[in-house]
Amino acid sequence: MSETPLNLLKLNLDERVYVKLRGARSMAGTLQAFDSHCNIVLSDAVETRYELVDGELRSTERPSEMVFVRGDSVTLVTTPEDE
Repeated sequence: MSETPLNLLKLNLDERVYVKLRGARSMAGTLQAFDSHCNIVLSDAVETRYELVDGELRSTERPSEMVFVRGDSVTLVTTPEDE
């Protein structure tokens, strides 16, 4: 069986993942489910939004117990660096 992106996601079920999203956003959480469209369900998730304010990059975080991430907004899925 050849490795596909979905097979690689399957290896990370019930593990912490980092998801980079369109629109200067990212999420980190425990991967609960995904489908062939890269729709993703994360538990114990934290969304981070980035914005430039007066020439300085600022971020705001919003925790969620459970979140559905639409696949067309996902640009990268990886394991997080040390949190």
